[in-house]
This record gives sequence, structure tokens and C-alpha cells, in this order.
Amino acid sequence: MAAGNRGPVKLTNAALLAGVALHVLAIGMHAPAMAQDTTTRIDELQPNIPADAKLLLTANELVYNRDTEIVTVRGNVQIEYGGYKMVARQVEYNQKSGRILATGEVQLIEPGGNIVYADKMDVTDDFGNGFVEALRIETTDLTRLAAESGERRNGEEFILNKAVYTACTPCSTKPEHRSLWHIKAQRVIQNGRTRTIRLEHAYFELFGKPIAYIPVMEIPDHTVKRKSGFLFPTFRYAQKLGAGVGIPYYWAISPYMDATVTATGLTRQGFLLEGEFRQRFHNGMHTLNVAGISQMDRDQFTPGTVDAEETARGMVASRGRFEINPRWTFGWNVLVQSDNNFAKTYDLSSFDGTTYVNQAYLSGLGKRNYFDLRAFYFDIQDADPNSIAENQQPIAQVLDYSYTAPEPVLGGELNADFNFTNVKRNRLDRDTTVFGVDRFRGLEGSSHRLTGELEWKKTFIVPGGLALTPLLAARGDAVGVNVDDPIGYTGEFTSSDAVTRGMLTAGLEARYPILFAGETSSHVLEPIAQLYARPNEQYAGALPNEDAQSFVFDATNLFDRDKFSGYDRIEGGTRANVGIRYTGSFDSGYGLRAIAGQSFHLGGLNSFATDDLVKVGADSGLETDRSDYVAMVGVDAPSGLMASLSGRLDEKDLDFRRADATVGYLGLTWQAAFTYTRIEAQPLYGSQSDQDEIQTAAAYRFHDFWSVFGALTYDINNGVVSRHGVGLTYDDQDTLFSIVYKSERDTDSTVANDWSIGARISFRTLGDINVGETRFEELDYF
Repeated sequence: MAAGNRGPVKLTNAALLAGVALHVLAIGMHAPAMAQDTTTRIDELQPNIPADAKLLLTANELVYNRDTEIVTVRGNVQIEYGGYKMVARQVEYNQKSGRILATGEVQLIEPGGNIVYADKMDVTDDFGNGFVEALRIETTDLTRLAAESGERRNGEEFILNKAVYTACTPCSTKPEHRSLWHIKAQRVIQNGRTRTIRLEHAYFELFGKPIAYIPVMEIPDHTVKRKSGFLFPTFRYAQKLGAGVGIPYYWAISPYMDATVTATGLTRQGFLLEGEFRQRFHNGMHTLNVAGISQMDRDQFTPGTVDAEETARGMVASRGRFEINPRWTFGWNVLVQSDNNFAKTYDLSSFDGTTYVNQAYLSGLGKRNYFDLRAFYFDIQDADPNSIAENQQPIAQVLDYSYTAPEPVLGGELNADFNFTNVKRNRLDRDTTVFGVDRFRGLEGSSHRLTGELEWKKTFIVPGGLALTPLLAARGDAVGVNVDDPIGYTGEFTSSDAVTRGMLTAGLEARYPILFAGETSSHVLEPIAQLYARPNEQYAGALPNEDAQSFVFDATNLFDRDKFSGYDRIEGGTRANVGIRYTGSFDSGYGLRAIAGQSFHLGGLNSFATDDLVKVGADSGLETDRSDYVAMVGVDAPSGLMASLSGRLDEKDLDFRRADATVGYLGLTWQAAFTYTRIEAQPLYGSQSDQDEIQTAAAYRFHDFWSVFGALTYDINNGVVSRHGVGLTYDDQDTLFSIVYKSERDTDSTVANDWSIGARISFRTLGDINVGETRFEELDYF
């Protein structure tokens, strides 16, 4: 029956307040240590019930004693009010004393889905004071809180006696599951005025055994987002650094600024101090990182390396990203170090790669155009005290702009691309091959190039399904050269300070897709032929080559108009590309894909057969009039199995010049990947011997939440394992434990630590404890 008088309404409201307060306490149990001070009133803990909410009360019996002024509802009591639902065997409301007593399997369901259970609930109608007996709370984020009793005092304190807290994600599907960890406390006190939760005589239990005792601990409750304080310690171990323990301190400076300072003691190298300052603006964010150490035992490192020669070492890094408006963004990444290997040696997160790219950029993205301006400086992290490799890197500024006409031009699509590149290098970067041929990967001095290109194309579908795409393109370059002459270069290098060059292209592509459909499968076979007519490349190999040094001819670029990887080289001469593409799909879930073909140089100067500062076309498979064959085939199975094979075969004897084979499986119990790579020697290009390498990675789940994983890289030609690692992990979504051993063969003294051990243990809602690095790049394990 519906009720609207004061007695039932106040009775229900007080009961709902009790449930809300219990939920607030449960959330506060796993509030983060970092929080900001915000004003929160006690009345913010009240249920958010609309003013016009209707109360629905159903029960087997309702009795109102006028003499005692007690309202009693009994038998399957159900109350719904403002989205809250309450169930109990009996509820009494004493209008004289203003107390509500709910008994018998009390259950409260909040609008958000949290559930509060209790055997008995005795509170005042304003919830200033009260008592709850044998309570349990289950939240929507799958955490659980239980206590023998709970008490509300003075309208601002809520006290739990003999409380237990844990997180249990698997419990939603496996009620019998027991979490590996619990927090037990003799008393838990939530103070609504100070917005804190105080734990007294608390134990952290793992596998049912207490492993840590905390006499007193006070943490912010859920109403506080950020607050200064110490975070979980970090642990690490590396071969030449020793064991380390880091103590991080979080400082909430303001609502928009915070910082983390970490002091790490390393048994072999002393104290490493790290700091990170973060500041958020209305349109972006800036991060400043600093770190430093005075090395205690340099003799641990390889003699003659920068790690062994330096004592005081440090770094400063700055990162920023800001949105000017929805289309324009600018930012920067900058790292400055005392030497060229500090961040890598000490595994400083985000800065420990072999190459750190310092850059500043401005990018704009429109509906049909794109703008990107960047300046680069490449920080090479190795153990060379002279920093030769870093001094050989260029300082570069690059501008790219692309535009596509919004309306068809002569019925086709018109695109315009522009590029400006300026490069300055302080030191000659020269590599001499086994045959005594010099490769000039970079010339000392500066050079710049401005490139503009227009491309028009349109596709016609002729009767019978043949697709014809004519193409016209025009490109022009203005190049300025102020570099030292490449002494020993076998080609002809320009003697001019400024040159111009151009390229006109007329092309035609023909595709004829043929569909074969069966009862259980469909197949598309598509022969493709292209013809590009062009004049010879001007100044072929006579200009600096900065951005077109990397070149691999395979099935992925068979049908590219210009197969060079950058602007510094232009493919010239008349060329035809011929091949066939196949795609098949089966009702059983299997899929097939393949492509194969060949390229033919028909006339003019073959750009890939000309000399080049880095010998980019040598042994590429395109230097002859009839290119090597390229092919790729792949299969995908519904079981999770996949395989692919790609390669380049000699155009005369079909010997493999390059091959990549991959077999992988992704299943519920195990996953694995096997990759074989073969690259035939390219002596003129700097590869002096055949390269054959095997990479393997696998993971096996041997129990509900346990799995083992590992990876290995084997150099077949040298007969050595260049990298390997193995690890063990447990993950039930609430508790993550992982331990990893990794080793890397040091052939050039660029790696300070040959091997390392990393471990991580993470408790959902509490935090992480890390020992070293546990990333396993070769494998995305369970």
C-alpha cells in the first residue's frame, strides 16, 4: 500500500541514510593516497532523492500504536523510495524517540546498484547516531566490506568494529572464489568532517596469512580526489646497479599542479633522486622530469664506457601538448642529459630507449588538408664516451602540407603535396663496407630541399568490369647544398650550391576483379597492370640522401608509383608493374589472401641501378630491367591459428633473397608465435653477410589464473641467442603478480646491464608494487 504520512517516510529515509553511509565507508577504504582538498559537507552523504518522489511500502502487516506512537511493519517488508529499495522482516519507527529499528535479513539496494546487508539496523531518524549489526556491503565495482558492527556518532563519525575489506572480481561469476588478499582492522573510523578514514590495528593478509601489520593508518576518503602523501614503495634489481628500493612522495600543489619525488637507494650505485612535476592547463598539459645520481661504484660498469667514466650523472626532460583549437595542436619533447647513456642505464621510464627523439611540432588537420611542422634532434643513448653516433645525427626541420580539392577536377581527384626539409649535421657519417666501398649516410654541413607535387587521377569502369585509372603527376624540387664533398664517393656528386629538378609522370592502371562464388566460399582474383612513363631522374645519386635511405622491395610496395621511401630520391624512367591479387573467404571462418608480381624497367635511366651515397638501390631486386619476383600469402583460421609468408625471389634462379615467415596461434589456454627472417647479404648496401634470425614467443595458462611465458631470439649465422627471457604471472583481475627475467647479449657495449629481473604485484583498489621492469615486448601474454 502507498503511504505518505510522516512516520513511514522518516522511517524509510533514515534506513536509506544508513545504507548510503555504509557505502561511503566502503569506497573510502580504497581511496587513493593522492588527493586534493575540496569542501564536502556532511549533508552531501544524504541520499539524492527527488522532492516529488513517491514512497511505496508493501508488507504483510502494518500496525500503528497510538499510545506508544510506534509504527510497525512486519513480514516481507519492501520499501521503494527515490530509486532505493529496502527489504527486511520487520521495521519499527518510534515517533517519540525518533529511532528506527530494522531487523531480520535487512537488505538495501541503492540506485547505483550497491547492496548493503545487515542483521539489525538501529538509527535515529536524522541519522545523527545509530548502530548496525553484522553488516556486509557489495559494491558495483566488485569490492566487499564486512564488519561485526557499525556505529554512527555525533552525526559525523562512522565506526566499524572488526572490519574486513577485499576486492573480488571473479566472485560475480564464481561465488565460491576466495580473494587472495584481505585487509582486517580492529576498528575503522570514517570522519565526515575531516574526510578521512582511520584504520587501527590493521593487518594485510595474503594467502590467508598476515604479512604486514599497521598499528595506525589514516587515508583520505572517497570525497577527496588528490592529497599529498607517500605512495607504495618501488623495488628493482639490475646486474650493475644492484638492488634498489624507491620511496615516492606525492605532492598535491594545487587543483592543476602536482609532483612526485622518488628517492631510490641502490646497493651498488648509491641514491638516485627522481622528480616529476605536472601542470594542467585548460587546453593542455606540461610535464617536467629531473633525475640525478652520484655513482658510488663505477667499477661495476665495463671499462672505457661512459657509465664507468662518469660520477655525477643527471637529466632534465620536458614534455608538453596543447590544443590551440579543435584542429591545431602544438607540443614538444626535450631531453637533456649529463652524458649520452644515463637514462638508459638507470631504466628511467619513457626515456630509456636507444634513441630518444627530441622534437617540437605544430600540427593542423582539416577536412581535406593537413599541415605538420616539426624540428628534430636525435639523442642516441649508448656507452660511447665520445658520443660519436649522436654527433653524426642530423638536426632537422621538416614541413609537410597535403591538400585534396573538395570538388572533382575534370571528373577526377586532385591532390597537392608540399615538403620542406632542412638538415644540418656536425660530423660526417660514413660507413665502409667489406669491399671497401664507402656509404655516406650523412654529410657534414647543411642542406635543404623544397618539394611540390600535383597528382590527378580518375577511375573508369568499362563494360565487362575492367577498371582503368589514368594518372598525371608533376613534381618540382629546389635543393640547396652546403656540405663537404664526399671524398671517396664512386658516383658523381653535384658541385653546385643550388639546383632544381622536376619530374612529369603519365600513368595508367588496369584492374580486372573476377568473382568466383561457391556454395561455401567466395573468391576474388584481381589481375593488376600499371604503366608509368617518365623522363630520367635528374641528378640521380648526385644530391644528399637523408630521407630515402631505407628501402625494401616486397609485395607491399609492388604497385607504388614511386618506391623510394622519401623525397630525396625520385623514381624515373618508364616502368611497368604486373601482378595478381587474391582474396578468399570461407563459411567455415577461414580466410586466404595473396599477392604476387614483378616490375619491369622499360626505358630510360633505371634509378635503382644508379650510384647513390648510401647505395640504396644496390641488391634491391629492382636494379635490373626485370625485377626479382615478390609474393605474399597469408591464412587466418577461426581456431586462432594464422600464418603468413612473404619473400623476394631471384628473377633468374628463384633463390630466396629475402623471406619472412610467421606462424601464430591465439587461444584461450595458450598462445604462441614463431617468426623466421632471412635477408641475403647486400655487401654494397652495408650488409656484409646473410642474416638469418628466429624469434619465438609463447604463453601457456596451466591453471585458472596462472600462466608462464617466454621469448627467445636466435641468430642462426652466429649461432648465439641474442635475447631471451622467461616469466610467470598470476592474474585474477584483483591480484596481479608477475616476475620476469630478461637477458640481452651485449656485442657493442651499448647495454650497461646484460640481464635484469623484474617483478610486479598489483592489488586492485590498493595500488602496485614494482621491482624493476616487467614489460615483455616480444609477447602480449595473458
